[in-house]
Amino acid sequence: MNRLFALLCLAALLIGCDKKQAAAPRPSVPAEKVSLALNWFPEAEHGGYYAALVHGIYAEEGLDVTIIPGGPDVPVAPRVATGQVEFGVANADQVVFARAARANVVALMAPLQTSPRCIMVHDGTSYKSFADLNDMTLALGMQDAFAQFLKKNYPLRNVKIVPYPGSVATFLNDKSFGQQAYNISEPFLAAKGGAKPRVLMLSDAGWNPYTSVLLTADSLLGERRDMARRFVRASVRGWDKYMKEPTETNARINQLNGEMGVDILKFGVDEMQAMVYTPETRDKGTGAMTPERWTTLIRQMEGLELVQPFLVKPEECFTSALLVP
Repeated sequence: MNRLFALLCLAALLIGCDKKQAAAPRPSVPAEKVSLALNWFPEAEHGGYYAALVHGIYAEEGLDVTIIPGGPDVPVAPRVATGQVEFGVANADQVVFARAARANVVALMAPLQTSPRCIMVHDGTSYKSFADLNDMTLALGMQDAFAQFLKKNYPLRNVKIVPYPGSVATFLNDKSFGQQAYNISEPFLAAKGGAKPRVLMLSDAGWNPYTSVLLTADSLLGERRDMARRFVRASVRGWDKYMKEPTETNARINQLNGEMGVDILKFGVDEMQAMVYTPETRDKGTGAMTPERWTTLIRQMEGLELVQPFLVKPEECFTSALLVP
């Protein structure tokens, strides 16, 4: 009897040990640390990336993401190409410039299908179209491709071109003053300041590069392709989340950039709905890109003598492979 009791106790002890071992948590796999460099200070055009961070979508993909704010003339593409950061945000024309300079970066998704780039003028003036941009002062960053497009395609008679001031202060006080802008931000600020702005969209004139494009280096795609796929998948989900439920993300962006109040961020999201969701993306998914759009952009930049003819190939500028679920 004592022997039987001892055997039963031993069996119970072993079962208990097995249960403890089964209940012990498995060692967690550390999240992969990656960085995303922005081309400007945090604003609505970066909202989808912040949404993926705020709502834990990157974390769900096993990624520990740091988003690095940008600013004027920040060299996003070179930092990506040299491996200083894994990912960057830039506009499609910057990708073409980078490839022409032998910086091997590649676009992975394009959240904004329509460029928000515009020229902001005063309503009630004679400036009703691009052809009317005469006898005025125009604030442009002449190093930008869109400014060269504008200069080549329109007369701009008696136009004094001055550097872009980075604010709407001058615009508010001078009705003969126009400036470059994004239609998702500066028009709101101008209206809030008491002006009545009108926007002339560069996309309507034929200049329409993909905007807020996610890019990485060719080498990273070869070495860490699975990670890149997870980053793209999370970023697409982030953009869809931001377009539907922007409130929490806008609060975070406002914390990071106090100049972007929640009111202007909401305005930006409303304006971006038709820019993110187009017939193309409804068919192919958020962030989709086509060879035709890249070819058009490259040929335009060649025509503006910004890149050498046939130096940059469309198929080297982007890949849609990681957009496949």
